[in-house]
Amino acid sequence: MAAKIHATAIIESGAQLGADVEVGPYAYVGPQVTLGEGTILHHHASVEGNTVLGRACEIFPYACIGGKTQDLKFKGGNPGLRIGDRNVFREYVSIHCATDDGDFTRIGSHNVLLATCHVAHDCVLGDSIIMSNGAVLAGHVTVENHVVIGGYGGVHQFCRLGAFAMLSATAKLVHDLPPYFIADGTPAEVRAINKVGLERNGFSVEQLDRVKQIYRTLYRDGLNRSQALEKLAAHPEAASAEFARVLAFAKASERGLAPGAK
Repeated sequence: MAAKIHATAIIESGAQLGADVEVGPYAYVGPQVTLGEGTILHHHASVEGNTVLGRACEIFPYACIGGKTQDLKFKGGNPGLRIGDRNVFREYVSIHCATDDGDFTRIGSHNVLLATCHVAHDCVLGDSIIMSNGAVLAGHVTVENHVVIGGYGGVHQFCRLGAFAMLSATAKLVHDLPPYFIADGTPAEVRAINKVGLERNGFSVEQLDRVKQIYRTLYRDGLNRSQALEKLAAHPEAASAEFARVLAFAKASERGLAPGAK
């Protein structure tokens, strides 16, 4: 079916709309935008910049997708935003393009960003992420798959959140949050494993036990970070997916892993 466009919507020349796209009253689509098949823009939503959205995304009123970076180092050019399939961006969500020419802010598929969330320039988000109302990511943040960020949680630029982790509501993350754990507080500290989240994602009893062993080694055995990582690497189950993911995450960390709660 052809795109369904309200008479008051503005679709700039050059925009590409897939089949079954819907664009509601007073919505705006910029000249460099591509909207994938079945994507819906509700009234007053806007998509602009060098932006490509995949299939079946839904953008709610007053969301601004693909706005110009707020980075003061912007020197011009045509940086952009690339978004996968079946994402939901609720009211007043803002997602900005990258800063440097040829670079992209990237968001995967099956993500839900609730009202007033913000994703800054050059962030990289994976799949199946939930950001609750008012959560904000500064520039160059990486969020891996199946992460949950609570309401009004804030993430410092260049931080990373590992897969299946959770940042609690109103927490401020200034370090890297390893996979599988919950962090809370200002600044955020690791408090526990994300047991409910892991169970919801089908983790077995054996997998949960491995995550508990990792948590104890990193945060409860009284070891410094280097000693803890050496112990994890020497563990009989170091080759398991859970151990390997945390070890690889720690090796790539530039801001350091979030500390444990005292």
